[in-house]
Amino acid sequence: MAEITAGLVKELREKSGAGMMDCKKALQENGGDIEQSMDWLRTKGLSKAAKKADRVAAEGLVAIALRPNGKGMTGAAIELNAETDFVARNELFQVAARKTAQIALDTDGSVDAIGAAKTADGETVAESITNLIATIGENMLLRRAARFDVAEGAVAAYVHNATAPDLGRIGVLVALEGAGDQAALQDLGKKIAMHVAATAPLSLSTDDLDPEAVERERAIFTEQALESGKPAAVVEKMVEGRIRKFFEEVVLLKQAFVMNPDQTIEQLVAEAGKTLGSPVKVKGFVRLALGEGVEKKQEDFAAEVAAVTGQG
Repeated sequence: MAEITAGLVKELREKSGAGMMDCKKALQENGGDIEQSMDWLRTKGLSKAAKKADRVAAEGLVAIALRPNGKGMTGAAIELNAETDFVARNELFQVAARKTAQIALDTDGSVDAIGAAKTADGETVAESITNLIATIGENMLLRRAARFDVAEGAVAAYVHNATAPDLGRIGVLVALEGAGDQAALQDLGKKIAMHVAATAPLSLSTDDLDPEAVERERAIFTEQALESGKPAAVVEKMVEGRIRKFFEEVVLLKQAFVMNPDQTIEQLVAEAGKTLGSPVKVKGFVRLALGEGVEKKQEDFAAEVAAVTGQG
């Protein structure tokens, strides 16, 4: 049997992302052969993948991809979750996130469509994620995705807290329609994307805002205004004023531009259209913040390590 050196174990761990003891066991079972050990880890991991599926996966990466299409562009963003932020630095995981975003460009942008799409290796994205669970040893989930396509214009992207190019904790896409210079449109789109990352608007326009959210705010404002004891006509004006303020806070086009608070995003876009000599329209935007809305479970990793090693 080949000698299982620390160097071999380290090499396998770096390639697979699996635990140190698992790597050592894999090498012992496969005579020190790295490739066979990789397959062994995947095979053994597959049998455990179902057990990992109930673990909370709120870390990971948001990945983005852009592709010019003549006068237009296509952009996609995906959120690939894992259990720990350590995995986000794993090269295999980063490659998987990038590939998934690229594949998303040729789908309708839904999680189901991306999961069913084939990779260059002939397996589906869903199967490749399952294999990655087996190799790395953490639960993973393609949780959210979005895609924009403009026939004429640009799709711009911004990644906040970037771990690597096109990968990070917050990913934003902004789609702009217009016949002006595409590079200029993309520059405008990136500025708006940076704004979106900072302000997290709820909708593009007032028409897109959830009616229930508006009514909930209206009810709260009405209750507050009534407590003032003012006449009904005054109360109504107070409520309408507060609703306008609410729109300015949560509707992208109504928000004050973070780089120039004297100008709204709507005014910024209109001004850009005049400069470019052609109207510009914000077709849509998406902001994916890693783990947003996932209830995270607090883990005591020190106790877990102590239990495994018997040092407690």
